[in-house]
Amino acid sequence: MSQSMDRDRDRDRDFETLRRAMQENYEQPEGPARNARAEHLLSEAEKLNIPLAVIEALGHQLKVYNYSSEKDKMFVPFARLLRMWDERPEDFDEYETHSLHWVFKWVSSGMLGQPHIPLASIEKWLGEMEHRYRLAGHSERAVRSAEFSVARHIGDLERAERAYAAWLGADRDRMADCHACELHDQGAWQAEGRADAEALELWRPVLAGEYTCAHEPHAVLASSLLPLLRLGRLDEARAHHLRGFRLVRPMESMRGAYADHVEFCALTGNEARALELLAERPAYFTDSGEPRSRMNFLAVVALLMDRLTSLGLGSGTVPRPADRTWTAGELAAHARVEALSLAARFDERNGTAYVSGRVRERMDQLPLVERLPLGVRAARTVTAPLKPAPIPRATAADASATEPDLTALLAEARRLSDSLHPESVAAWAAVSQAVGDEAGKLDIRDRAEMTDHEAMGHGPEGVELFARAAELYVAAGDPGEALAARARGAFVLALSGRTGEALAAVAEPYEQVLALFAEGGTGVRQAASVLVGRARILLQRVHEAAEGGEAGTGSEALAAAESAARELLALTEPHTGDGDLLVASRAAEAQAMLGELAAHAGDAETAAELLTRASEAFVAAGLPWFAVEYEARLTGIVRLGDAEAAERAARAALEHGTPFMEATGRAQLHLQLAEILGATGQFGPAADHALEASHWADEGGEGPTLGAWARHQLGGFLLRQGRWAEAAEVLESALPELSAETHGDGALVQTHWWLGDCHTELGEHREAAESWLRAAEIARHWPDQRDHAMLAHLAAEALGHAELLPQAEQAYERAGDLWRSLGNVHGLIRSLRARAWLAVREDGAGLDAARELMTAALGECETAAPEDDDEREQLVAELGQTHRQFGDLIARSVVDDADDDAIHAVFEEALAQVVQAATVFASLGPNHLHGRASAELAAGWLAADLERHEAAAAHARVVLGAYSGADDADETAAARRAEAERLLRVTGAEDRESKDQESKD
Repeated sequence: MSQSMDRDRDRDRDFETLRRAMQENYEQPEGPARNARAEHLLSEAEKLNIPLAVIEALGHQLKVYNYSSEKDKMFVPFARLLRMWDERPEDFDEYETHSLHWVFKWVSSGMLGQPHIPLASIEKWLGEMEHRYRLAGHSERAVRSAEFSVARHIGDLERAERAYAAWLGADRDRMADCHACELHDQGAWQAEGRADAEALELWRPVLAGEYTCAHEPHAVLASSLLPLLRLGRLDEARAHHLRGFRLVRPMESMRGAYADHVEFCALTGNEARALELLAERPAYFTDSGEPRSRMNFLAVVALLMDRLTSLGLGSGTVPRPADRTWTAGELAAHARVEALSLAARFDERNGTAYVSGRVRERMDQLPLVERLPLGVRAARTVTAPLKPAPIPRATAADASATEPDLTALLAEARRLSDSLHPESVAAWAAVSQAVGDEAGKLDIRDRAEMTDHEAMGHGPEGVELFARAAELYVAAGDPGEALAARARGAFVLALSGRTGEALAAVAEPYEQVLALFAEGGTGVRQAASVLVGRARILLQRVHEAAEGGEAGTGSEALAAAESAARELLALTEPHTGDGDLLVASRAAEAQAMLGELAAHAGDAETAAELLTRASEAFVAAGLPWFAVEYEARLTGIVRLGDAEAAERAARAALEHGTPFMEATGRAQLHLQLAEILGATGQFGPAADHALEASHWADEGGEGPTLGAWARHQLGGFLLRQGRWAEAAEVLESALPELSAETHGDGALVQTHWWLGDCHTELGEHREAAESWLRAAEIARHWPDQRDHAMLAHLAAEALGHAELLPQAEQAYERAGDLWRSLGNVHGLIRSLRARAWLAVREDGAGLDAARELMTAALGECETAAPEDDDEREQLVAELGQTHRQFGDLIARSVVDDADDDAIHAVFEEALAQVVQAATVFASLGPNHLHGRASAELAAGWLAADLERHEAAAAHARVVLGAYSGADDADETAAARRAEAERLLRVTGAEDRESKDQESKD
């Protein structure tokens, strides 16, 4: 008899061990390894000779197959389970009975995804499901939902609508899919019919987190992408992609949702990111366990590859399993054939052409958005090669036909140069290309202007061309413009760092133009052009002096530049109303130069006034593109003192410069405005501009530098809005390109810190710890160790949440040492308390060590020397909190098999600590009422457990008395009062008081 009982106990223990192993396996990542483990556990279950063990192991195996790429394997364990049910239903407990009926739905939908299973078998199975559900007393809701799925798949839309209505009309019961899954399918049906707004309204509770499950909102976020794009709700679409892909990435079974994200990228100008997503999942090309999701994935691959081919990138290599190297063009054809081949198998099974039609429609989509910036960096670049159509060369045979074209080009070039338009250089370049080697056919003045503008387009390499333009101007009879061209050439020398040469080169034109102007031999605009060239060179010398160059002392350079700017202003200002745009422009630039010089001299107020005046003058003259540079500088000058003025200046710079600026300049302006908005708490608009900055930085080839910084800022702004998943995606994208050399190690620490915050909010505690530890490793080299201490403490908390207890203890100890070295007693006390809790985390082990740590924390509270009354109050509150936590720790350390005497002793010790906590909080007065009430209630419950009902009631009455005048809107006070009243009822105090009152009456 005894041996039999021992065998039973051993078998029961083995069964519990098996159950724990199955639970642990289910918590592992989806995939073949988890499936193989489930198969092994079934073998172990069969050895126990316990039918329920086999049933549970089969159910576990079926579940992991369903959530994997090997869905086709789930039919075998289900068939075995169903046979066991039909033969011996009494072997199934309540939970397994429910599970068996529940997975009917998985099997029916799984059959649809397997084209080798005949449609007649699926319909028969649907009838079997309906019959068994009716016998079990379940609603037909799940049955009608399954029927809807069948009809929708084969394209029988009338039947699908009937089943859909019956599904929604049936009662929800335990067999109905969860709310989240039902709403996903209902919304997807609406979206399929292009009722996008209705779909999104159905999905709203899932997206808002009201309904969730293991695979939602993952699937809804993916399904919502195209409806949002079609409705023009681009910001939401971007957010759903960043948030949703993060959820889908580790879920091997969600190939269909993964394909939705690739499709989204392909249709929004994010082909490079789409390629990276493909590269992350090479197995998705070949996993054959669910042909339907493979078909959809390959359709999206074909869509993407066709898109790349249309951009002229068909010969580029693309991600693919390692069997061979594929170009985009080759993979486009291959994926299309494979997807349509699978679709044909489904259509043959279904007797319709519906699936093939849907697949073709998906593959042949056109982009919905030309370019939707995502804020994340793609390592690959996908840019369509630029192939501008050449301008036809004129020949003798058709000269008469091309002459009007040249005339039109000349007229446009003159118009743009007369209006000082930024595109004038390109317009004269078009003239040059049109005439080719036959420039002699142009008027000499036109040749001079063409050469002058060509020199402007060459930047520092244009010195010789400016000299050639000057010669042509002389030949054209315009010596003043010739001197202006020479001055422009001198300024180019200064831009290339040759300021001394530049000053020497501009000296003669400067003297000559003043003399010529005095004689009436040239006009204001030519003289102003020389004077502005000289002033620019002198201003460049100021910049070099400020940077520590050898161009002269700062004060000398400043004085010379100011004199030149005032001379320019004196010449031009009287003529600004004459209608000459160039003269008005020179006068405005002179004001701007004086503003810059005031800023160099430390006079921010004067600088802001002059730069504002200059910018307004440019805009008033119809030359807003010239205002951009000075509006950007004005932004930097007023930023610290006047955030509103800085924002206005930055917005003006963007408004005036966007049509004409290069990508990098736009990125800088957007980033400048983002930082201004962020500093004033406008995190939403700040994120929008940081997003634009990251996009334009990438477009300008500054992705690893300016772009990485923009992504760093964007991640921070998203985090401050509580958009944790989006922020995490952006920050992770920024990290590979952030470097201490370029961005500073502070940026690296901050990015890791923010990323740890995101991981924590997303429940990813191990990842949070890794981020904070990386940040701590950098910060440990800093002179100020406060950040190092805080990061070590945060990492310890995360390690504790991740159940990595030895590592958490080590991190808390490190943090405590740092807090002690910094003299931060609060941080030290909290690290000691946290270590105490770690010591008793597992079955009450380590109680003695925990007591020592809590006692040490109390000692730190009592021996610390506060600097002022506020610090003293904080330390006393810390003392009260430590007594309270000490009591809680002791009370919770009771083991399950402890005897009454041991429990009584533990509760006595705990009670002493929480009573002391209440006393400490009481000494601090009304500011710590909530802390005192919490301790009083804890003491009351412990007293009740010790059967000291009068003492317990006394604690409850203290709480009720303390809150007698509390505001009804104070939720904490209301909760404390309710708990105190409950404590009175539990102790019987209310009954005794009622009897006492009756006896008095």
